[in-house]
Amino acid sequence: MKKLSTEAYKGTRDFYPEDMRLQNYIFATMKSVVEKYGYEEYTASILEESDLYRAKTGEEIVNEQTYSFIDRGGRDVTLRPEMTPTVARMVANKRKTLFFPLRWYSIPNCFRYERPQRGRLREFWQLNVDLLGTDSLFADAEIIKIAYDIMDAFGADPKTFVIKVNNRKLMNEFFKEILKLDEEKSYRLSKLIDKKSKVSEKEFTEESESLVGNQRELLDAFLKATTLDELPEIISDSKNLKELRDVMNTLNSQGVKNCIFDPTLMRGFDYYTGIVFEVFDLNPLNNRSLFGGGRYDNLVDLFGVEPVPAVGFGMGDLTMQTYLETYNLTPKLETKIDVIICMLDKQIITQAVELATVLRKNGVTVVIDYTDKKMGQKIKNADKKQIPFVVIYGPEEVARNEVTIKMMKTGKQKTIPQNQITNYFKGYN
Repeated sequence: MKKLSTEAYKGTRDFYPEDMRLQNYIFATMKSVVEKYGYEEYTASILEESDLYRAKTGEEIVNEQTYSFIDRGGRDVTLRPEMTPTVARMVANKRKTLFFPLRWYSIPNCFRYERPQRGRLREFWQLNVDLLGTDSLFADAEIIKIAYDIMDAFGADPKTFVIKVNNRKLMNEFFKEILKLDEEKSYRLSKLIDKKSKVSEKEFTEESESLVGNQRELLDAFLKATTLDELPEIISDSKNLKELRDVMNTLNSQGVKNCIFDPTLMRGFDYYTGIVFEVFDLNPLNNRSLFGGGRYDNLVDLFGVEPVPAVGFGMGDLTMQTYLETYNLTPKLETKIDVIICMLDKQIITQAVELATVLRKNGVTVVIDYTDKKMGQKIKNADKKQIPFVVIYGPEEVARNEVTIKMMKTGKQKTIPQNQITNYFKGYN
């Protein structure tokens, strides 16, 4: 029989208790911020019909980056690569009974079939924050401000990251009204710009020239702009440009000083319709996009219901963990076990269980060491597990109705009447 591997499937992770403590910390920090803004948690199945992603995420994503298969009922299904199409489906399903605007969030498990690399695996968890039912630019600003506040809650210095913003409507206007491109060429150019940083300058020049012809200099001037004021004069009166300026000014007034314009920022998904943004780490060791999002006003009407304007973002747990490690922001997370009861004799196990029961009823987290190891080894193991208190319990303690408590941080021991043990630990909780 073939020997089974002990390794996790490629691109996925095993979460040992110490790993779960870190993930729970990351999730709890995310939740604490979004819930202060009034966002409510939702979730859904990890399985969706593949057509959901083909329709709006993009054919390329489904064909090349998803775990898709035919189930036993002959249905074409996909393990979700992201949550936005799902929330759109859920909203469409109860469009007439929901009270808008909606402020929803979720931290779903997602899968993408792509090459595993630092900060990116095939399985990941992703915070999704969505504001649905309003087309106000203040909603766009709120979503970006929440992203900023989450970074702040993790202890991030604003000097270590930037928030790049753009407007897909501005880009579409430039492609169609200024460059005079048709729908197909506009789409191809948007995809080319989206991967600009991943291809050589020569390749980008050749491909863009094949699309825009003698307008390439105008395209280059547009893409080289580092501020809104540097954009070509021909588009300076655009209402879409004003939208972007208003959002950036709003963020600046709210204390977000590291928001910059980037005309090459497109966001790869086809469903984005307006303001888009990405948070970028500036550290050379992790110089990459951390997460992003934007406005997607046409996704819900895919299901044949009245359109619902929406804006949101997705923030992966692994990219956030990598960022925290890069800047030494990962906290020291200790076990939540308060006490371990170490017996000197197994014949008093009934009394040990009763003692543990009393402590648990009073809010103390307790484990019992059932092993035959010597007391010295039991105490060493408790120290390795970072358990702060050891209750040394033997027949003599039972006979005298006493317990001996060892405080691991100081090494000091104290014997007290057993009926005082709950009050003793109340002082430490």
